[in-house]
Amino acid sequence: MNKDIAGLLDKAERSLSAARSLLDQQHHDFAASRGYYAMFYVAEALLASLGEAYSSHSAVIAAFGRAFAKTEKLDPKFHRWLIDAQDIRNVGDYGIGMTITAKQASEIIAHAQEFVMASKDYLE
Repeated sequence: MNKDIAGLLDKAERSLSAARSLLDQQHHDFAASRGYYAMFYVAEALLASLGEAYSSHSAVIAAFGRAFAKTEKLDPKFHRWLIDAQDIRNVGDYGIGMTITAKQASEIIAHAQEFVMASKDYLE
């Protein structure tokens, strides 16, 4: 595994840790956002393992879907979870008067944890 991929996986782990801390502090919006970013960094690492890199969130998500979900290299649920987490993250980061619930944030964090683990297994 090259240093860029390892760095992205480390960043995913740190985002996941931050998400758990933010959830414990009742900062659900920010916890959901960090959970999404954990998944996003993992998707970038997986794409990097194929020699691919993209400059936008939507391009990373689409490429991950093509390369890993459609081919079933990884369970397609991870692509769905990544899309859903981005939608919730957008509400949490940019929505005014809209809030993310503890349940939503917890679900994103659980999905992110599973995604990180599955991705590490795939990359090893």
